[in-house]
Amino acid sequence: MNKKEEIQIKQIEHPGTLKSYVTGFVLSIVLTIIPYLIVINHIVSGAFIVAVVICFAFAQLAVQLLFFLHMREEAKPRLNLLIFISFASIILIVVVASIWIMQHLNYNMNLIQLNNEMKYGEGF
Repeated sequence: MNKKEEIQIKQIEHPGTLKSYVTGFVLSIVLTIIPYLIVINHIVSGAFIVAVVICFAFAQLAVQLLFFLHMREEAKPRLNLLIFISFASIILIVVVASIWIMQHLNYNMNLIQLNNEMKYGEGF
């Protein structure tokens, strides 16, 4: 075994250091507190506030992936990237389908029909 292979094995065994974990933790706290303060203090308003919170959420995701899940420091990062993309796609499909179903049900069910269903269907 040459020196390069030994270094790769050591990196696989201990991918994170205390410095990287502390840096990730501090960045996570900062990326959580900033949008909280923006929302609480009404620094931005309207639909722009949703965009700001989503941007901070993606930054938080990047910090979690890089500092805690070590997505960049692996021997075969492409496999992990493919697994992550598959997982994110499944979550996106579930979330979009759930929103579509709720919107469809809300559009098709009017309030009078809902009241009658609750009144007569449940025996009130």
